[in-house]
Amino acid sequence: MFAEERQRAIESLLRQEGRLMVGELARRLGASGITVRRDLRALEAAGKVVRAHGGALHPEFLDHEHGFARKSVEAADAKLAIARAVAKELPDRGQVFIDAGTTCLEVGRHILDRRRLTIVTNSIPLLQLAGAAKARVVSVGGDVRGVSLALVGGLALNWMNGLRFDVAVLSASGLDAADGPSTTELSEAGVKQAACGRSRRKILVSHAAKWNQPAAVAFAGWGDFDLFVTDAKLSANDQARLRRLGVTLKLVSAN
Repeated sequence: MFAEERQRAIESLLRQEGRLMVGELARRLGASGITVRRDLRALEAAGKVVRAHGGALHPEFLDHEHGFARKSVEAADAKLAIARAVAKELPDRGQVFIDAGTTCLEVGRHILDRRRLTIVTNSIPLLQLAGAAKARVVSVGGDVRGVSLALVGGLALNWMNGLRFDVAVLSASGLDAADGPSTTELSEAGVKQAACGRSRRKILVSHAAKWNQPAAVAFAGWGDFDLFVTDAKLSANDQARLRRLGVTLKLVSAN
């Protein structure tokens, strides 16, 4: 493939998916990471893409999704490490809830090829990937919360009331070592609580920057979760507290 063709393909992929990492672009194009980075530099110079840590975004993605786009490039390596670890914990068949949020989006990407799995989500970016998925992807209805691109509100809760999950993977806007996870808005808290209440196993995911930085609305306690996956450096006391509450801690490294 010539450089011009490859760059058109990159622009097309980013327009479809909003954001992609260099490794994923290289895999899809059958090119090396060095070649893809060179193409991204050329495309950025032409104003056709926006380069971010470890990948690139289409300009339209930034124009329409400011909050989510900024979050999507924060701690990208940590989120990928967390997603890989969580994907190993998820079944190949059954029904899994994947929460909205950038870390959960990475988890969702890792399980879209599981043919016998049903993925239920309120994440609009994850739903945008459903066309190429081998898994069955089901949308929770609701109002769109622009900053997080999550489907929330009364309609979303009504949908949740009729569903059961083998596993729910949930994210948080903030974490308190004593009190647990929290989010910034009541409507998102409601969906998270509904997912917790209707799932046999609950997994919490969060990158290190959120540790001991609680948000406004608590939606669960530590004891509500079976597994916590993070790259945060927890003290021995904090780890012991989680064990006492029955939470398994899985620490990952972004390196």
